[in-house]
Amino acid sequence: MKQAARMQQQMEQVQAQLALRTVEATSGGAVKVTAKCDGTLAGIKIDPQALNPADAQLLEEMILSAANQALSQAKDISSSELGKVTAGMNMPGF
Repeated sequence: MKQAARMQQQMEQVQAQLALRTVEATSGGAVKVTAKCDGTLAGIKIDPQALNPADAQLLEEMILSAANQALSQAKDISSSELGKVTAGMNMPGF
């Protein structure tokens, strides 16, 4: 029981740290997305030169690509960090 309580405390600490940790991904050199390792987006930066109304669809695709890359990196880090806490434990759902 103590081990489970200690693991829960460690997981809460790791989750709090992950909420502060960020990763960045770019697409086409014109779009940069920053994601937090808690699975949320922290920011999107677009190069002003990429803001041509005729290229709106391309810009949308670059934003989507960069966002997905950043969220994937964040998820990988989160899984890795939480996996360290639950290592050796056979707990369903983790």
